[in-house]
Amino acid sequence: MSHDAVAKPKQIKIPAPDHPITVTPYQGRVIVKVAGHIVADTTKALSLRESTYPAVLYVPRQDADMAQLERTDHATYCPYKGDCSYYSIRAGGERSVNAVWTYEAPYAAVAEIKDHLAFYPNRVDAIEMSDGD
Repeated sequence: MSHDAVAKPKQIKIPAPDHPITVTPYQGRVIVKVAGHIVADTTKALSLRESTYPAVLYVPRQDADMAQLERTDHATYCPYKGDCSYYSIRAGGERSVNAVWTYEAPYAAVAEIKDHLAFYPNRVDAIEMSDGD
């Protein structure tokens, strides 16, 4: 095995004041639509706010139509959240490749997002959000 092939250990970072991460329940309903199909519909979404990035809504898998999703080989890593897996949305075609991501074994700081999915807004037709009123 060459020296270049040796895997480096993954760096794990803990949220801190210079890079805060909060996970809170979203107070309302979230519906994700692609090509006329409702892919997810929930009143149990979580809102993850990380540092200066826009909030991301995470939908429970139980409230998503997993039959419309196809797991891909694409994977990424976040030192704050862990290993990330991806799904494509069949009905969305090329536009919806790797449109959905999930942390199946998230780090302790964001453990709440386990068994949840997030959607890229530009790879679906709509992410409709209504408040809890």
